[in-house]
Amino acid sequence: MSTKHDYLHRDITKHVNELRNMYPVLTITGPRQSGKTTMVKNLFPDKKYLNLEDLELFEYALKDPKGFIQDISEGAIIDEIQKAPQLLSYIQLEVDKADKKSHFILTGSQNFRLLNTVTQSLAGRTALLSLLPFSINELRKDSQDYSSEEYIFNGFYPRVYRNKINPNYYYRDYIKTYLERDLITLKAVHDLSLFHKFLKLCAGRVGQLLNYQSLSEDLGIASGTVREWISLLETSYIIFLLEPFSANINKRLIKSPKIYFYDTGLVRYLLDIIDIKQLKTHHLKGALFENLIILEFMKSFYNSGLDPSLYFYRDKAKELDLIIKKAENSLAIEIKSAKTFHDSFLENLNYYEKLFPENTESLGIIYDGDLDQKRKNIEVISFNSLNKFIKKAII
Repeated sequence: MSTKHDYLHRDITKHVNELRNMYPVLTITGPRQSGKTTMVKNLFPDKKYLNLEDLELFEYALKDPKGFIQDISEGAIIDEIQKAPQLLSYIQLEVDKADKKSHFILTGSQNFRLLNTVTQSLAGRTALLSLLPFSINELRKDSQDYSSEEYIFNGFYPRVYRNKINPNYYYRDYIKTYLERDLITLKAVHDLSLFHKFLKLCAGRVGQLLNYQSLSEDLGIASGTVREWISLLETSYIIFLLEPFSANINKRLIKSPKIYFYDTGLVRYLLDIIDIKQLKTHHLKGALFENLIILEFMKSFYNSGLDPSLYFYRDKAKELDLIIKKAENSLAIEIKSAKTFHDSFLENLNYYEKLFPENTESLGIIYDGDLDQKRKNIEVISFNSLNKFIKKAII
């Protein structure tokens, strides 16, 4: 078991070490408290560290960006770079002049894959990586092996595990300290109590199709505002939208995305689930387990330096929880929170294979049981074998 002072090796490290010899700038984004600062300090111990949360540094960067960068011309780690985007143009000039690899290491808690800030200013000069909170694989390698309910309940933020914080206290403070403060800074939300209700409504729709009009009616606000707030949650690494898998049967397909959270601990806290017993009998337990599994695939993609090619399939007859799209074919996965396998779990996979016989590479069922099985051409994967299956699936 790790102590609070130990560094838990992150799976993305191998990819970071490959890129550090290729680019003058590395930009690592992810949710607040996902472990970005700890990781880059560990990987780049000789780099000067600057955090733009420091008001004095922030003021300096704001008023004299050129002088700020000249002071660190030998290179540095700059934390929370999204607070001072004006620095990026001066970083560009400095790295072009210095011609060094891994000259600047930038971290940010906004998803720059959804923003133009970094990609425009540092095009061709930076590698863009995403670090999400701990994965099950990382925790298991650290001898921290739990049940699916415990993983869902605790979530995956490093401080919960390193400092042994009660998850209820952690997520209460996370919302107050980070989410609400960031929203005020961004000046995107003027009524925090209404936005908190919006967060809870999103949590209540986890694993469901996103319906902007329904949220608009429940909140009594314009659908345009709902769209803006959804985008804000995406950019802030709170939620992600899983898009539907497209195929040549468009008239039957559902085209709305599904809503999931980047951390299961946060969504269960927003659902007012305060202990494991409540979680086990909650009507959204299946959706939370689904969120957990999809997140593990997403983390594995990011940690391998790949963009997640994750979708779901749904038409008027059937639905499949997860489709991993590859160059010429796909891997179809059904996710079940049951601890006992039932033959009925095969139904949707068999339907999907008949629809796309030539484009289906393999079929799998991930369930919360203990026994791995093979049912004709369908792999039945227990929760304990999840990491092995994911590793094989994304190759």
